[in-house]
Amino acid sequence: MPKINRNGVNIHFETYGNGPAIFLTHGFSDNLGIWKNQIKTLSKNNTLILWDLKGHGNTDAPDDMIHYSEEETILDMLEILDHLNIKKASIGGFSLGGYMSLAFYRQYPDRVSSLLIIDTGPGFKNDEAREGWNNYAIKSAEKYESRNRQGIGNAARGMLTQKDDRIIKSLPDILVPTLIIVGEEDKPFLSAADYMNSKIKNSEKNIIPNAGHAVNIEQPELFNSAVLDFLKI
Repeated sequence: MPKINRNGVNIHFETYGNGPAIFLTHGFSDNLGIWKNQIKTLSKNNTLILWDLKGHGNTDAPDDMIHYSEEETILDMLEILDHLNIKKASIGGFSLGGYMSLAFYRQYPDRVSSLLIIDTGPGFKNDEAREGWNNYAIKSAEKYESRNRQGIGNAARGMLTQKDDRIIKSLPDILVPTLIIVGEEDKPFLSAADYMNSKIKNSEKNIIPNAGHAVNIEQPELFNSAVLDFLKI
């Protein structure tokens, strides 16, 4: 299985197909397996890159919390692209993976050809709302730690929690074409999709019917078609 080693941590990734690159990041407590229904379709004319976040799937789960942060996650993504000698990619992800994709663009816009933001929230401008989210993240950490899944717990504490409003405030600075996908039954994220669509100049929103949060799993054909149509632009 292909891996890169960054700062002593083995990071698992997989590639499929050839052509312009699509780089997808899974959500919290998931792994790259969530994209299984996308592999055949999205790799037909593209290089599809999937990976496991630290603490997830076949990537290492180091004990030291220093490895679990937004900054470190972005550097992991950059390292994979550099390892594959890919200068630009369509960067996207589901839920936490979508948030990290926005963060990646903020740091490395020259490496991004377009964005695919799937059932994602862009963070919070309001300190109280952010604190509520962080309390949820810590409770998630404690739940997984009680099951001896320390890597997922570390990810909740270091990746899922948010420190500030940098990402949500950066939305108007996004210049690349952006596809925002959300399931019509994913009630907590519908307003987030509306907000991002209003703030990102070159964006389009696609609401997938009869789907909740895991839209690419629940409606894979509609999801795949939406992505392919977008990438043809």
